[in-house]
Order: sequence, then C-alpha cells, then structure tokens
Amino acid sequence: MTTPEEILQRLYDETLLGNAPEVLDLTHQALALEMEPQTLLFDALIPSLEEVGARFERGDFFVPEMLIAGRAMAGAMEVLRPLLADTGVQTIGKFLMGTVKGDVHDIGKNLVNIMLEGAGFEVIDLGVQVAPEKFVEKIIEHQPDIVGFSAFLTTTMPMFKANLNALQKAGLRDQVIVMVGGAPVTQEYADAVGADGYAPDASATVKRAKDLLQKKRALVTA
Repeated sequence: MTTPEEILQRLYDETLLGNAPEVLDLTHQALALEMEPQTLLFDALIPSLEEVGARFERGDFFVPEMLIAGRAMAGAMEVLRPLLADTGVQTIGKFLMGTVKGDVHDIGKNLVNIMLEGAGFEVIDLGVQVAPEKFVEKIIEHQPDIVGFSAFLTTTMPMFKANLNALQKAGLRDQVIVMVGGAPVTQEYADAVGADGYAPDASATVKRAKDLLQKKRALVTA
C-alpha cells in the first residue's frame, strides 16, 4: 500500500513533470487516505511549483515546462480549493488580475495566476478585454491587496495609464498595490505609468507580489 509520504513525493515529482492525469489521480488517492488538503498543498504542490520557478530562473526550464507544470497543479487545485476553503486555510493575500481592454492574450496571465495561487494567494481573474471601469467595479467588490494589469501588445500598454487614472478618479489608488506585466512591458515603462511593481515572468511576479505586500503591511503596522 502506498504511504502518505510516498504520495507526497510522487505528487511533487509528477507536478514538476507536468503530468496532469497522474497529479489528479494522486490527489484523489491522498484524499481517500484522509490526508489533509493543506498537507498536499504545502508539502508537495507549492514546493514543486517553487522548484519549477527556480529551474526557470536558472534556464533549465522554459515557458512550456512552466505551463504544463502549472496546469497539472491547477487540476489538483480544482479538487482541493473547496476543501481548503472548508478548513479555513489562510491565504497570504488577494490578487485581482485581468488583461487590459483591447487585448485578448491570456496564456501568460493564466500562468501567473496559477503560480500566485500555488504560492498561497487568492486569485480573482477578470479574464481578457477588461475595461478600466470594470477594474474599478471589481476592486470595490473584492477589496484585493494587489491588482495586476496584463498586456501582450505594445498597442494596449497605454491602458495601464488609463486604468491607473480610473483608480485615482475613484479614490482607490492608495488602497491597492498595482502591478503590471506582459511580454513587451519593461521596468522603465512600469515606472513611467506609475505602477508599484513589475515582473518579467510568472516566477518573479510571485516574489515581487510577496515583497510589495510585506512592505505595505509593514507600513500599516508601523
């Protein structure tokens, strides 16, 4: 009979390989053995995705490997999410994400979402073609810690500024951390439009988001 320790190790390994059917099967096996959902998350899935990020940074993994590992974890999360909600597992923060108006690209955004969720964030994905007023409406509704604007086209990057102006006008700019990203986006551009943070890839987004959130909370408690 497979032990809980063996299941955790296999869950880690198969997530790293991006073997979605096996990850899903192992998740069900673990739950049948009455293993805790948070154990699967914190002792296998999150460490595996962190290793994926580390390998990407070293140049050992590329975007396709990150995507398939992310999708494998996403399948497990579909099963675990309602169970984790029932156990009251604390999320580290709330992240509202969307691709800006005029842009329908979402592969990068979806990968970032999976990595954020894997790191313990609650992610609210507004999808693609998100207008400034929709961002404002959803920020008021969900009260996120961070909002992320994604753009894949140089022609839609000016929407970052339009979104920030909309937040300013609604009196929300100081309430939320704003991060921007996407293939053509640079740190210089993020600084120019007045964003709080930028990251070049999904792995870096998680680190930057955690860092910005920590700094904001330190200021609040200071």
